Amino acid sequence: MEYLQAFLVGGLLCLIGQILVDKTSLTPARILVCYVVGGVVLGGLGIYEPIVKFGGAGATVPLTGFGYNLAKGVREAVQQDGFLGIFLGGLKATAGGITVAIVAAFLAALIFRPKDKS
Repeated sequence: MEYLQAFLVGGLLCLIGQILVDKTSLTPARILVCYVVGGVVLGGLGIYEPIVKFGGAGATVPLTGFGYNLAKGVREAVQQDGFLGIFLGGLKATAGGITVAIVAAFLAALIFRPKDKS
């Protein structure tokens, strides 16, 4: 049942993104930024937590989950460190994901030899 719930939540997020690509003039980059900001806002308001509990990886793997983790990290760090947690919490909570993205991009650049656009 967990797989089905993850599929439904992740699929719904992808469906919304595809509709935005097809029906609006938003670029994919702007849609991705909206997903991260939406995850931060929904996470900060406590609305995304029930979605994560229901959808599991279907809610935490997409970019909305990254935004949710940023908000969650800041919230927890502010409780522990006070004002300084505003600046450190998001980075601490998402350091693993950021590191994987950088390493994967580096390896892809080594393997595929990127070129400038002409």
